[in-house]
Amino acid sequence: MVDQQGEWIGLSEAARLLGVHPSTVRSWADGGKLSVHRTAGGHRRFLRSEIEVMRRGPETSGAQFMIENVIGRTRLEVAEGRLEDQAWYRRLTEPQREAYREKSHRLVAQVGELIGSDTTEEPRKIGREYAKISLDAGMTLVEAVEAFLFFRGFLMESIYSLQDAQSEPAWTHFQRQAAEFIDAVLVSIVETYETP
Repeated sequence: MVDQQGEWIGLSEAARLLGVHPSTVRSWADGGKLSVHRTAGGHRRFLRSEIEVMRRGPETSGAQFMIENVIGRTRLEVAEGRLEDQAWYRRLTEPQREAYREKSHRLVAQVGELIGSDTTEEPRKIGREYAKISLDAGMTLVEAVEAFLFFRGFLMESIYSLQDAQSEPAWTHFQRQAAEFIDAVLVSIVETYETP
């Protein structure tokens, strides 16, 4: 493999250009979605030109990047034990943790798909489902909000990582709609806790 003018790049650089977590790029390469060359030492190398095409291409939307990035970051947080440091997370049983993960994946997908639509019911439904899991686990309202905000941080960082790939008006519109959607989920969690 001859590297002419920086044509081959490493995993971290590919992830930075695509605005996703390195584990996402690794997963795409291992799954055949992205071409990869292995060095003699086993390191992954990617064609810069292919990464640039993927970054701009219609086959991978900003929403898909966001979904992949949030899932990858969440897996990393779990693998590094950061969730175990959260009091609210320790309250959850394994089935409740799985339900939280499922709702979180659905939230990310909904933000990607429903931004720009006129629906207000879907974020409220997701909020009610989060609240039900939290109530079943005996969480206080403060703990339920902390749990949601923990995940919301991943989601917002992923949304911000899309900024370079968007035009300024499109980015501003997307960011505002994402915030409104996520805020509606949080309000629904609080409303569910306050409803007898």
